[in-house]
Amino acid sequence: MCNTTIFVKLHHIGIVVGNIKQSIGELKNYLNFETTSTIMPVGSQKVNICLLKIGDPFLELIEPASPDSAISEFARSGGGIHHLCFEVKDIEVELESFAKKGATILVNPVRGFDERRIAFVDLNTKNTKCGLVELLEMR
Repeated sequence: MCNTTIFVKLHHIGIVVGNIKQSIGELKNYLNFETTSTIMPVGSQKVNICLLKIGDPFLELIEPASPDSAISEFARSGGGIHHLCFEVKDIEVELESFAKKGATILVNPVRGFDERRIAFVDLNTKNTKCGLVELLEMR
């Protein structure tokens, strides 16, 4: 089996929440964070995010920053696990590889947090329901 996808590592698990500050307060009852980032806006996605370091990978809390954010409806319905994010060396090469394998590119490369390029891909899997993947280009 030939695999041309070259993930560097699982960077984070994205979790949609209605309110980051409230969610951090709730999670502190159960989890010990090594660090918590500041709440950062990601304008290209109309969201705010916060990275929680518990080990590897990070947990990313994502809240809609405006009513027309792509995650607004998901957040209103209670949110939950949204995506897996893999750090990659070359986002363009990875997107081409995914597309050749039948994935749907949902968001072409845009600026994400820390001004790093991100893209979103639906793996179109039938038996494994982990379809949404974010690619995060290394610095």
